[in-house]
Amino acid sequence: MRGQKLFHFLFLPFCFLLFSCSVTKQISRQADTVLLKDSAIRQGHIGISIYEPATGKYWYEHNATHYFIPASNTKLFSLYAGLKYLGDSLIGARISGDKNTITLYPSGDPTFLNPEFTFQPVAGKLKSYKNISVNNNTWLSESKGYGWAWDDYNEAYMTERSSFPIYNNVIRFLLKNNTLLTTGGPVNMMPGKQADSTIGFDLDAHTVASTKFFIERSYGRNDFYLNNANASFKEQSVPFITDAEFIADLLKDTLKLEDVFFFRSDRKDPDYAKATVIRSQPVDSLFRPMMYRSDNFYAEQTLLMASNEHLGFMNEARMIDTLLKQDLKDIPQKPKWVDGSGLSRYNLFTPQSFVYILNKMKNEFGWERIKNLLPTGGKGTLASYYKKDSAFIYAKTGTLSNNCSLSGYLITRKGKLLIFSVLTNNYPTGATPVRRAVERFLSGIREKY
Repeated sequence: MRGQKLFHFLFLPFCFLLFSCSVTKQISRQADTVLLKDSAIRQGHIGISIYEPATGKYWYEHNATHYFIPASNTKLFSLYAGLKYLGDSLIGARISGDKNTITLYPSGDPTFLNPEFTFQPVAGKLKSYKNISVNNNTWLSESKGYGWAWDDYNEAYMTERSSFPIYNNVIRFLLKNNTLLTTGGPVNMMPGKQADSTIGFDLDAHTVASTKFFIERSYGRNDFYLNNANASFKEQSVPFITDAEFIADLLKDTLKLEDVFFFRSDRKDPDYAKATVIRSQPVDSLFRPMMYRSDNFYAEQTLLMASNEHLGFMNEARMIDTLLKQDLKDIPQKPKWVDGSGLSRYNLFTPQSFVYILNKMKNEFGWERIKNLLPTGGKGTLASYYKKDSAFIYAKTGTLSNNCSLSGYLITRKGKLLIFSVLTNNYPTGATPVRRAVERFLSGIREKY
């Protein structure tokens, strides 16, 4: 009997070791064949890590401890911050005051007067007042992230950050029956390049002769131009500069207020601790679109909101530093992490770091919740990929010019749950052939194991 027990004690680990070695060799051959030698990838750089959480073993790694620009895979770390520190519902704002005047302490909530969220408890509360003072003491950040490309300022994917977002911090322009409409309050429309006529100050409708249009905002001002030469949209969202005066005008126009005043004080407001908390949305109603469509603005504000609740102020650099020193102190390789969205090319992460954060989120917040937040095959940013038996992959994409990433969870045919990260940088082609090569590689692993 003792000999039989000893046999099992020695034989089973030996079998597992043989299996692990065999899997590693097989995946290595597959990687060489369908991925590493692919014409879209071989001139660039690639890092791969595939991990089985049930056994705590890496099945395969290639440059897994090397650093790569991760693009929007950075949002996985911002998601962790939000899950950890924002509770089950977002704090829309804190307020204190009397019957006529109210002081509002913003929280960074991007859902305020956001058309994606019909439930607006903060707006409903503010409508009962005529005068609002906004205490902006907790805003210790900048409107744009470190390393963002300045000339993308007109694009909706580079919306400015702020302490008190409104209308998603964009003006939405819509062409309907040859009439150009704006949502989000009146804006200063100016005569544009090759424009047929002047769009008057504070007008929110203008007749457009063509079926498409293009709005270009002045770089340093909230002046919007109709540019017929580049007409390409039937609907366009343009970020505005988030200065206090402009936001105050939007608030007064929308909520019919008499006065909105932004201020900062040298010392902490003693009323802040006694202020009434107004909660806005369930957190996952923000996190799901953030991950499904890779929403940069939601990711940036999530990190800032987490900072506000955990540190008492909004500053992404301080929050990142705190996370890396406390909650994520055992990360395999410390990343260079500079923003919430991954827009910055200064971000540097390793494949093992993404395996780590994905495993940590699964363990801390539950597999069912996490897989509900990430797109699967045929959905969200994976709409064109992994369509066959789609619910075997749940992953976050990331794309910048010449860089694309995919990190997430893979369920094999035999029911094994794997965590993977594939980061590719500096390839000369577009993203599609790279993504197809990664799809063939991961699908092959799915089918074989």
